[in-house]
Amino acid sequence: MTESTLVRARAGDGEAFRELTEPYRRELQLHCYRILGSVQDAEDTVQETLLAAWRGLGGFQGRASVRAWLYRIATNRCLNALRDKGRRPQPEHPARPPLDVPEPTHRSEPTWFEPYPDALLEDLPDTAPGPEARYETREALALAFVAGLQRLSPRQRAVLVLRDVLGFRAAEVADLLDSSGVSVNSALQRARTALDGRLPARDRAPLPRSPRERELVGRFVDAMENSDVDRLIALLTDAAWLTMPPEPLEYQGHAAIARFYRTRPWWDGQALRLVPTRANAQPAFGCYLRDRHSPIAHAYGLVVLTLEDDRISAITRFGDNSLFPLFGLSRTLRD
Repeated sequence: MTESTLVRARAGDGEAFRELTEPYRRELQLHCYRILGSVQDAEDTVQETLLAAWRGLGGFQGRASVRAWLYRIATNRCLNALRDKGRRPQPEHPARPPLDVPEPTHRSEPTWFEPYPDALLEDLPDTAPGPEARYETREALALAFVAGLQRLSPRQRAVLVLRDVLGFRAAEVADLLDSSGVSVNSALQRARTALDGRLPARDRAPLPRSPRERELVGRFVDAMENSDVDRLIALLTDAAWLTMPPEPLEYQGHAAIARFYRTRPWWDGQALRLVPTRANAQPAFGCYLRDRHSPIAHAYGLVVLTLEDDRISAITRFGDNSLFPLFGLSRTLRD
């Protein structure tokens, strides 16, 4: 940032303001996604952040960097959104019939979050995290990490992301949140304790798009599209999970996952088609069910795989078909 750019922006020059803020748009969106768990909510919050920054530019004193100033605005906008969501009366929905599925291994608290399209990472600036960071960018985007964040309180999410993902110092985070260092450190310790037990082992997944990943993913597609549950189960770790957020149903282990798939009405009919995409730096697929009466396959959820060594440690299915356009996927396919 040059002083002249800031002066021009304060004078109402929109192009100068874009020069100041555009380099941070993508990383701000990813930051908001981690806290909110929603791609669209993150984009909306970034828009609100930039509008607030434009309106408040006259009060920016330059004591912190533009980046830190924008993170301050974005983080507090996220916290406000979560606070308002908690206070807002929830709309009444018609009672949904229970899922016709076998008894799960576990029942968890319903946790709502969405996958993040890798396409939005393509022009993400290669910004090294600060000295306090504990997680690499890839780890801090993984689906298990984002899911774990959603189980923390909003304040704990913000503190952990700012400290352990972005690497801001405790004093900087306290300033960003208008809090004290003691309060920040207390929230961070509670967040770490709650999150660490939920994350898979680090550095166990094949490199993205590597031959190892492609080979394992290809075997998964082949097993699913050919309705071969034995070959599917052979790809899983012994303690693999099948989850379907926000449904609280969780299946762990070979027997439970095999039982789930064998009870699906479309299994054994080679009715499923998988189209590859990527989410959260992990292999993902748009799933489609073939129509029995026409050469059309209809969207049937998005699946994200978590890999560990040469096996699959988690299958996560999102049933919201409105996510498909975010991943460049159509709602229907022709056979």
